[in-house]
Amino acid sequence: MMPERITATKISQEIVRIDTMTRERECAHYLGALLGEAGFEVSYHEFEEGRTTAVARLKGEGGKLPIYFGGHIDVVPLGAKPWSVEPFGGAILNGKLYGRGASDMKAGIAACVEMGLRMATRPRGHADIVIIMAAGEEHGCLGTHHLASEGELDRAGALVIAEPTSNYPILGHRGALWLRLVTTGKTAHGSMPEEGDNAVYKLARAVAKLERHRFNIAPDKLLGTTSLCVSSFHGGINRNSVPDRAECSVDIRTIPGHSHIDILAELSKLFGEEVEIIPEVRADAVLTDAENVWVQTVYDIVEPRLGTRPERRGAPYFTDASALTQGCGYPPTVIIGPGIKEQAHQTDEYCLVDKIEEAADLYEEIAMRWCELS
Repeated sequence: MMPERITATKISQEIVRIDTMTRERECAHYLGALLGEAGFEVSYHEFEEGRTTAVARLKGEGGKLPIYFGGHIDVVPLGAKPWSVEPFGGAILNGKLYGRGASDMKAGIAACVEMGLRMATRPRGHADIVIIMAAGEEHGCLGTHHLASEGELDRAGALVIAEPTSNYPILGHRGALWLRLVTTGKTAHGSMPEEGDNAVYKLARAVAKLERHRFNIAPDKLLGTTSLCVSSFHGGINRNSVPDRAECSVDIRTIPGHSHIDILAELSKLFGEEVEIIPEVRADAVLTDAENVWVQTVYDIVEPRLGTRPERRGAPYFTDASALTQGCGYPPTVIIGPGIKEQAHQTDEYCLVDKIEEAADLYEEIAMRWCELS
């Protein structure tokens, strides 16, 4: 009897069943073992205990720069709303694979792995195929930044990121600058506030300025403009004391050409010395020219399934492409994956099974064309 074929759907189910909110090691080693047994060279990289990224490379005959496929294996917490299905069960109901990370983006990673397993059975093409299965993307592309800092990335000719797009090719995304703003003061008894220096009032003034602030930069035709959101605020430790410290989180999404250094200087001028600005995440915007020859090849591959030529599209979120494009010498990049972007981080998250298998077919054709095997 022939052994059962390992499909992207089955791989998706297996890795959805692994809770990877903060510990990706088991998932990384499961995927790495599949690819290693097929002939890939596999290495593992941890930026902290249990936070493991797997890198798999199928060597080609040379003559052409490698093509990279990748994304992340970590997931966000479940949220407060109860799930109607087991979030780490990997159940398939009515053509939908349910579970945390199903769309964002374990189905995309699974499709990359199935592509790799297929390519390992074919003659070697002119380029290496590299698959990145990264830890820590949800916290600011920590795993891929770690790969870049350790010199584990080489110059690539093309990059595919398997984030959720319902298999529609996306040309880029906005960057991210996540900040922590801190104000300090002097504590005092709540009945004598004049004896203290209230840090919450200082931070509240800063937040009020942010609500009114607009960045003076022309919008990008595809990605829109730079946006700003105050996402958390905390100050003080008890009701009857003047707070001597307050802090808030700020989420800024940036367009190409809007320097993070310029933004920090602008906010520093806006606040003066009253507020300390602490950058916590920096992820660059990514944008590839639609007229790039390889992008047009991807469009050729996708068009028959869409029934129309793809339009130029971008995304408001950021991906591991922020770190990978820089670490790989800024190759043309396409974001395309089976997940549904609106399902990301949702209760009862799911991915359509037919899109998972379609993604594996698309990735195989993209790899075949790049490696000059078709």
